Amino acid sequence: MAAASESVLLRFGNEVAKQPTLFSGPMKSRFLGVPVTSGAISWAGRKRQVDSRLRLAGVRAVAEAARVQSLSGQEPNFGMAIDTVAEEVLRGEGFSGMRKTKLVCTIGPACCSLLELERLAAGGMNVARLNMCHNSRDWHRDVIAKIKKLNEQKGFSVSVMIDTEGSQIHVVDHGAPSSLKAEEGSVWVFTSQKFEGSRPFTVRANFEGFSQGIMVGDELVIDGGMASFVVVEKMGDDLRCKCTDPGLLLPRAKMSFWRNGKLSYHGLPTLSKKDWEDIDFGVSEGIDFIAVSFVSDADSIKQLKNYLSTSSSNRSVKVLAKVETLESLQNLEEIVEASDGIMVARGDLGVEVPIEQIPTVQEEITRICRQLNKPVIIASQLLESMIEYPTPTRAEVADVTEVVRQYADALMLSGESAIGSNGQKAVSVLKMVSSRMELWTREEHQQASALYSYKKLGASLADRIAEAICNSAVEMGTKRLEF
Repeated sequence: MAAASESVLLRFGNEVAKQPTLFSGPMKSRFLGVPVTSGAISWAGRKRQVDSRLRLAGVRAVAEAARVQSLSGQEPNFGMAIDTVAEEVLRGEGFSGMRKTKLVCTIGPACCSLLELERLAAGGMNVARLNMCHNSRDWHRDVIAKIKKLNEQKGFSVSVMIDTEGSQIHVVDHGAPSSLKAEEGSVWVFTSQKFEGSRPFTVRANFEGFSQGIMVGDELVIDGGMASFVVVEKMGDDLRCKCTDPGLLLPRAKMSFWRNGKLSYHGLPTLSKKDWEDIDFGVSEGIDFIAVSFVSDADSIKQLKNYLSTSSSNRSVKVLAKVETLESLQNLEEIVEASDGIMVARGDLGVEVPIEQIPTVQEEITRICRQLNKPVIIASQLLESMIEYPTPTRAEVADVTEVVRQYADALMLSGESAIGSNGQKAVSVLKMVSSRMELWTREEHQQASALYSYKKLGASLADRIAEAICNSAVEMGTKRLEF
């Protein structure tokens, strides 16, 4: 009976492996860096998600059959395209060990070498994020080439995402080698005029019209609260501001103006000229994802997707909208529908939303993304302390656990990997915590209850019937049935 069962598993697995929609085709057909989806949401919509779920049993059959081969001394043959990390997991733990929560790592000076990138990929990195606010295009080109080299030579499947700078007002330079300290009560001049070197108590803004519409009494917040000022005088296009909350002024720090608890400056386009140039650069280098910063409505996402679709070779590039402004929250559902996925940028969002509301806002965004069948990435300050320290705080672990409990599709590291000294350990923490939380949810059968929060997408009778059948199949799959 055992031999017959193994034979059935192998035949079933081989048949599933022949399916072109899931197991064949270029490595581009993957979700967040993993070419074989294990319950992840499909980009093409609910119908393809349903098809993938029906084949889920076949994936498990292949994994278990390979493990049987390994135990009997044979070399496992998975018969499908998987990367090095996934293959290692399947060999050791079978399909039940596959982690569904993907990991996004921001690449910076601390992890841009070939060796460091390989360590991150081996540790669980699914997507390498390049922040176009920093470094030159030559630097970015070199990192992309290294990632492609690792994918080709080492068998990894790491996707590449570029994150646009966005149209924002920020500090250009203050002429000092590092940060400046603004003391309470000190008066500073903010100007767009170009000057050489440094001037005492003078900060240059990148946008010439930054002071238009600003009134005396408006509040100027630096980098989400790193320092705060109040406008005391307008001098032509310049502003004299008094420091009300002391802090650091860093190069390229973001500037936002507030009046009566609301932003007092609007009008900058979502995609600047530099952003379009960065997008063309990224597409020419073969990137997989574009994360658009400071999205206020769906129009900019539609415009970018139309632009990318003009060339057939660019259709595989997916567009993610970053939710980080009040406008994006007000137009959230239409932005989610227009985009291929969402990134919750909690850092910038925390500037415009009261800090005590961030947890509920995050959960609501995740819920809407699940209803509309769109992947969601939770970003910013997940393991902020690990930039300096080798272990996270217990509060950070609890935060990551809650994100996974909400069924977010991916977790993102920013400074932890880009400039921190413990990037590999941070990836390891995310991998360990997310895997443990996924195991707990399976043990508690919580995935079945989440099923009923899906928005009904089937239009025709046939689609509704297929959707109901596949929802039932997913519910059965959460009951820990063993082959």
